[in-house]
Amino acid sequence: MFWSHNEHCGSTRVDYARNMSPELSSPLFEEPEGTIGAAVEKPLFADIVFDRPLDHAYSYAVPPELAARIAVGKRVEAPFGRGDSGTIGYCVRVSDEVPTRAVKNLKSVLDEESLLTDALLRLTRWMADYYLCGWGQVLQAVLPAGVRDQAGTRESIFVEAIVEAELPKDLRELTKKQAEVLDKLRREGCPLEQRQLAKLAQCTTGVIAALLDKGYVRRFVNRVERLDISAEDPPHTHVPITLNDDQLQVFAPIETAALGGGFKAFLLRGVTGSGKTEIYLRAIEEVIQQGKEAIVLVPEISLTPQTIERFRGRCGEVAVLHSHLTDSERGAHWRRVAAGKVNVIVGARSAIFAPARRLGLIVIDEEHENTFKQESTPRYHARDVAVMRAKLENIPIVMGTATPSLESWHNAHKGNYTLLSLPNRVLERPMPLVRLIDLRHEPKTGGIFHAISPTLQKGMEKALGSGGQVMLLLNRRGFSTHVHCTNCGHVATCERCDLAMTYHRGRNSLLCHYCAFETQPYQKCPMCSQPTVRYQGLGTEKLQAELLEKFPGKVTERMDSDTMQKPGSHRKTLDAFREGAVQILLGTQMIAKGLDFPNVTLVGVINADVGLHQPDFRAGERTFQLLAQVAGRTGRGARGGQVLIQTYTPEHPCIALATKHDFLKFAEMELAQRKEHQYPPYQRLARLIIRGLNEKAVQEFADQLAELFQEATRSPERNPPHAVGVRILGPAEAPVYRLNNYFRFHFQVQSASPGLLHQVLRDVVTKAKSTK
Repeated sequence: MFWSHNEHCGSTRVDYARNMSPELSSPLFEEPEGTIGAAVEKPLFADIVFDRPLDHAYSYAVPPELAARIAVGKRVEAPFGRGDSGTIGYCVRVSDEVPTRAVKNLKSVLDEESLLTDALLRLTRWMADYYLCGWGQVLQAVLPAGVRDQAGTRESIFVEAIVEAELPKDLRELTKKQAEVLDKLRREGCPLEQRQLAKLAQCTTGVIAALLDKGYVRRFVNRVERLDISAEDPPHTHVPITLNDDQLQVFAPIETAALGGGFKAFLLRGVTGSGKTEIYLRAIEEVIQQGKEAIVLVPEISLTPQTIERFRGRCGEVAVLHSHLTDSERGAHWRRVAAGKVNVIVGARSAIFAPARRLGLIVIDEEHENTFKQESTPRYHARDVAVMRAKLENIPIVMGTATPSLESWHNAHKGNYTLLSLPNRVLERPMPLVRLIDLRHEPKTGGIFHAISPTLQKGMEKALGSGGQVMLLLNRRGFSTHVHCTNCGHVATCERCDLAMTYHRGRNSLLCHYCAFETQPYQKCPMCSQPTVRYQGLGTEKLQAELLEKFPGKVTERMDSDTMQKPGSHRKTLDAFREGAVQILLGTQMIAKGLDFPNVTLVGVINADVGLHQPDFRAGERTFQLLAQVAGRTGRGARGGQVLIQTYTPEHPCIALATKHDFLKFAEMELAQRKEHQYPPYQRLARLIIRGLNEKAVQEFADQLAELFQEATRSPERNPPHAVGVRILGPAEAPVYRLNNYFRFHFQVQSASPGLLHQVLRDVVTKAKSTK
């Protein structure tokens, strides 16, 4: 039986942890004590947590031979479970306090140095409590595999000179060359790799071996980095920028917070092209001048090359942390941060866990983005974790966006965040003109489907003809998104999931975008054996084929998760587009935000309705945000620009208001609906998913959970009311009932009280674990 708590939903995405700044609303684990050295005569005991869904630590005795090595933040091997098999865990406390029950001995300590800072231990403790998962599960997720496995390092032999006071009395004489090598080593003032010393002193390793034999030097083994990533790219040339009046007004309180320290949360709402990045850079420069570090979170990996270019040169050493790096690269960047060799850490959501020891500022760009949510345990929102880290470390945090999430917007109006505004573009450039193309009334094209309407095609021809560039957004990848038989109605669905397969022409296969199941495309229907299979629907691959047909003389590039898999592919494509070698750039939402290309004079949205009608109370908000963000990619240069949006529902408020760049009206309208239906930010929602390979067992366990929820929310007459005001919906089949061969039921839990909702969930989860 598998079951999981998920605080954000799939089809009806709901959550209880995202509509306000996270609070320390639940008791944290006991504060970890510092390392106790081997000199302590009393026996030592260590509290260990494992990568398991457990809410408590286990105590172990520390054998005398490990007493000098044990420390909080190190990994250990300990006997655990049936058979006392050696299991890797994390030390979270060391004490000489004798446990009340018999304990087992630790087997080994795996790390030479602690992998986790005190700040990260406090943050991960809070996450385990807040997101109802095991502390060990959080620690396992926080530490990259490249750090745990020491990827990108190698063992090397080092040589250091023995100080004169420690030299043996019966020293043997040195040859001239040996004396030169020893003098070279002493003048360096630090240990050197044996081969490095041989190269510097222009000698053989035999000379060094003689020094070792005569007692003048000692040799030891240490790990060193394989990769030199400290200067992968040349620094970006900095052109001084003068802040305009709006920027000066916004920067003043951020500068005060950066200089004075202390927790302060800023929500910076600035229209696209208003100069938010310059505000980030100025604030980070202030922090660096104080000898501190900054973390910058970006929602898309595609943004990191451009972001790094802007930050390197003005902010010194920059480290990068995101999932497209190899384990060796991530490990190397992490170790640079831990060693204090980095000023700025840039990356996607996992970068919030960077082991910065002198953190002075956190910046979140495009704070509204859904990609900041983690979809596997621990299921966290990086924005909320960032706010908590800032609070725990007592530093300011800046969250910037043109289209704030309604939870953050509500927080700002409640006073939890300080709202700052950049209402105008820099250099007084106007917002782009946005025009809707009603696909219901576009001229017909002889029965042949075309993704690009005649109106959009004319607009593209005009933009390209005048030397401009074009960006096209279609938030669906693949060639055909719907494969079905016109004879019997059979639809190509995944064998493991209740989801339709997508046809990818480039790899000539049908692919499930959830579990990656792949099969050969149909020539005949597998149900009725008739050759009546139709490949319909539109993805980025099909759109690219149409562009190549309609604009054969123009260079077209596609950016989606299919084409951007190779290391450096994002940078290569964006550099080519920036230099004008590419005239048309099409892609999914990864091209919709943050990118700055002054020569883009036309942005086209192929289908604005793609995500609008999903069974998700945030569907309208996400559609508005996506349209507003992609519209901001044009009009950033002196030539101006326009946006053409193709839609079948031009009257929908989300689409209509996006064309006017009217976030205030949209927020007012959407929040009124949320309040009427008691959705976040006015009430908290949580979703629990029960999943398993045995359908009957999953349903039975869901029924057991329903009884536990009833018990937890019983009436005041039957039980003291600790959970009055909590609404339970379910169990019911999840909208996608089977995913990767797992059958799924779910609950929706709702309450106006965050603490009450959290307590009910904790009670039910705890009791459910004991019944398994």
